[in-house]
Amino acid sequence: MTGKNTTFLPYNHTKIASILAVFLIGCITQSKPVVEVEEIITSFAPANNGAGPLWCYGAPLIARCGEDVFVSIIETGAGVPGLCNTRWQLWHRTNTESWSIVRSEGRYRQREPCPIGVFSDQAVFLSVNPSTEPTGTKYGPCKPEILEFDATKLSLDPVIHEPAWLGTPHFTDHSYRGFATDGINKELLMVNIDAQTGEQYISFRDALDNWHAKGKISFPIRSCYPQVVLRDRSAHVLAIGDIVEPNEEWRKLKFEKLGRKWDYVFRRLFYSTTPDIRNQSFIEPIEIDSVEDTAGHITNLDLHVDAEGLTHILYLKQPYQYAFLRDKYFPDKQMAVNLEYVLIRSGTIIRRQILVQSPMDQQEELVPVYARFHADGDNILHIVLSGRITTNGKISYGIFLAPVPDNPGEVNWVQIPLKRPMRTFFTNTMRGGSKASDLLDLFGIADDSPNLRYARIQLDRSF
Repeated sequence: MTGKNTTFLPYNHTKIASILAVFLIGCITQSKPVVEVEEIITSFAPANNGAGPLWCYGAPLIARCGEDVFVSIIETGAGVPGLCNTRWQLWHRTNTESWSIVRSEGRYRQREPCPIGVFSDQAVFLSVNPSTEPTGTKYGPCKPEILEFDATKLSLDPVIHEPAWLGTPHFTDHSYRGFATDGINKELLMVNIDAQTGEQYISFRDALDNWHAKGKISFPIRSCYPQVVLRDRSAHVLAIGDIVEPNEEWRKLKFEKLGRKWDYVFRRLFYSTTPDIRNQSFIEPIEIDSVEDTAGHITNLDLHVDAEGLTHILYLKQPYQYAFLRDKYFPDKQMAVNLEYVLIRSGTIIRRQILVQSPMDQQEELVPVYARFHADGDNILHIVLSGRITTNGKISYGIFLAPVPDNPGEVNWVQIPLKRPMRTFFTNTMRGGSKASDLLDLFGIADDSPNLRYARIQLDRSF
């Protein structure tokens, strides 16, 4: 069963073994994923404030430092009015010891999950955004901070850092912030949206612990949920346009069909970079892709910068978000969702590839649901994919792994044998300071929500 530029191993246990055996004979460089741990960390209670436990999908929530794994989880305060009615919890696990809460916030002052990062010397960071207003305030001012913990002395209170910003931006409980950690060079990068202008403000902390206000990025439209990378002082930001439906006819039809007043659309994907965050400004944002003209939908998934300075981008693309819009305005067009890959050198796109192309009206076809990058111990970049298939009317899910192909061509997917495959998830990404590793850590939600799950997968390349 194949999609365009794709070889797919079906989520069918009676077929997997024989297909995988044939595949492995001819592909000695493919990693075999071995599940070592699969478990529930905790469960969550909905905060009903517009931000769930994985809401900050652009910024890391799990990080590995040697044998230590850290996860940032929000806890909803019972009876606490929103919007800032959650607090952060810092969870810790080793390769041999189970999960425990090692630190938590005293009061419920957060709306959004709090991104995490680590340094190679056992420093752990949380990006927090506590409200400065009375409980129950909505869309009120917040004060972004960075908390620094000593992973060897987690009982100690964290050091509180205040990022530096250009001027006096208006930061609120809707921060849409990005957070990146250069774990090797011990530097940090933070972006936070101005709630009034939609501009993303930038703050950088160098290896000497000095914070620098580095201006702002003005995207063509308000852009949110940023993935951010800091590597050897080159900085990169990927963000998705997030605005109210601009087409009056489409807005009216969607309200008739869905009965929903909330109508933000995510159709234009942007990228900006600077080769030296200390001395050069970000370039004018590049539009990576758009489905603006066809009422589509784009989800920015991941961003990776390799040792050669090449930028890798991963996203989902639906040319038509809803069948009823397609039927009325684009008849005879096919509903589909694609997993798209883009490669950039020095601000210029040098390659595009559809990794999975899935017509949504066909049976036994892989439909990509979510995906992330993961660099293994040899710095080989992989894609971790959550996919959905329908066989004889029955829907099933699986998580799959494949190396990013060197050139456009087939992608060879191997199934990760999880008992409960996660639909959406975070990885121990290098964007959060985690080193390239043959251990793949996943944190996310499967079919047993409200449970928050963890899995540790060993990438075995010994065969």
